[in-house]
Amino acid sequence: MLVVEDDPDIAQLVAHYLEKAGFTTEIKSNGREALASIAAQAPDILVLDLMLPQVDGLEICRVVRGNEATAGTPIIMLTARAEESDRIVGLEIGADDYLAKPFSPGELVARVRALLRRASRSTPVPSAGAPAPGQRVSYGSIVVDSGRHTVTASGTPVTLTAKEFVLLAYFLQHRGRVLSRDVLLTDVWGYRYTGGTRTVDVHIRRLREKLPLLTTSLVTVKQFGYKLLEHPDASE
Repeated sequence: MLVVEDDPDIAQLVAHYLEKAGFTTEIKSNGREALASIAAQAPDILVLDLMLPQVDGLEICRVVRGNEATAGTPIIMLTARAEESDRIVGLEIGADDYLAKPFSPGELVARVRALLRRASRSTPVPSAGAPAPGQRVSYGSIVVDSGRHTVTASGTPVTLTAKEFVLLAYFLQHRGRVLSRDVLLTDVWGYRYTGGTRTVDVHIRRLREKLPLLTTSLVTVKQFGYKLLEHPDASE
């Protein structure tokens, strides 16, 4: 697990709590060292400060998401900038989660565990037609292989982050049902998320961009949430 934080006190605090929880950590204090470490060996999870010397956290996130070998790496961003606009920028670039300083180390550990559970492909017992472990399921031109943790659209591989993959699988498990943003946050993010429901909207937008079929099939239910149509060619 890689912790990228230029404040040594915060870095040591984060590493202490993560190691106390049983994780092995490595600390880097600037963006250039972090990128070199990631290139040498992709971490299981990246805890990333936004404001860093040499290369900032947003650029590191862009690089990680743009590299096929690291595109699925779970990323939690840490920053002292708590404005919603900063949080949304990080999520749009590809962060899976976001914590504003000061934060509870215990909450950080909980979020790390939740992301790792999702990244290790543990999913709820599927309903009929949903992708169970080791199974492939098709939705129009989209094929999800939960065993290989891959997604294709019209035969072309599509790279999703760990959170995007789980979110897509969740919609497939509950196709035809209206799902509120709060339900999605609780069930997909794995805990009572405190970062605001806008997080869901950002991830939905990224799924639609990567899988254009979802532009019409994953519909917005105004002031409530979203619904994946039973069939991709269905109409409301």
